Amino acid sequence: MMYLSFLFMVGILVGLIAVASNPSPYFAAFGLILASISGCCLLVDFGVSFLSLILLLIYLGGMMVVFAYSASLAAEPYPEAWGSWSVAAYVCVYVILLVAGGLWFSCNFSIEQLFSGGCVDFGVVGLDWGGVGGMYVFGGGLLVIVGWALLLTLFVVLEVTRGVSRGALRAV
Repeated sequence: MMYLSFLFMVGILVGLIAVASNPSPYFAAFGLILASISGCCLLVDFGVSFLSLILLLIYLGGMMVVFAYSASLAAEPYPEAWGSWSVAAYVCVYVILLVAGGLWFSCNFSIEQLFSGGCVDFGVVGLDWGGVGGMYVFGGGLLVIVGWALLLTLFVVLEVTRGVSRGALRAV
């Protein structure tokens, strides 16, 4: 199980490096999907399965729609792919910075200590089930406010990026 968790952590890092190093939004979408799926699988491995499912559905359902709109507005005739030298240079710089940061902060913990759980007792019921009831009881009004804020943000982003004569909200 420890090796699977380590694989999910590497998947998160590879996904984030893929998003940060790629200037084209078409190819960076793969990095977003890889990072979100790896992060949710890591949460499942730590015992927070319901929160992981909710985050995956919200992220891939909501944020990828906004990403698709933004990618369609920033259409490039010849986007840079994974094999271009600039993307490879960015990947090398980010990996070097990641290793240097690990050495600078002297990350000398053991992997077994990280995944052993120590004195944490999850019990019979997962920790995230108590939060589900609280979310429905106390979070209904906040959920409506956040939904309206996300809708407003979508329209603001689309209006800002549409340009003069092209875009998703242009007059027909």
